[in-house]
Amino acid sequence: MKLAGTYDCSLQTPLGVKTGSLVVNPSADGESFTGTLSNEMMGTVEIAHGTIDGDMLICSLDVTQPMRMTVTCEVIVDGDMLSGFVKAGMFGEMPLTGRRVS
Repeated sequence: MKLAGTYDCSLQTPLGVKTGSLVVNPSADGESFTGTLSNEMMGTVEIAHGTIDGDMLICSLDVTQPMRMTVTCEVIVDGDMLSGFVKAGMFGEMPLTGRRVS
């Protein structure tokens, strides 16, 4: 599927730029995905129930690092590039960009 792959990502946080990756494994029907979201600040978090809406990926994650909170992620994939945001509790909305590497 055109959204599948591993993306190297940069997240603009109040603590500076954090790099990491987003792994996207779409379902056979193309309506949902699983995978992981990881960076140096929160570690690796499993995405169990992501949603696909056209070229948009939407997911909600419960993280424990650097503190317990629910993180939501919405990105649009355009070719091998993605852009969007991560909303992380009191840290608010932070821009997320990335490039597919595999």
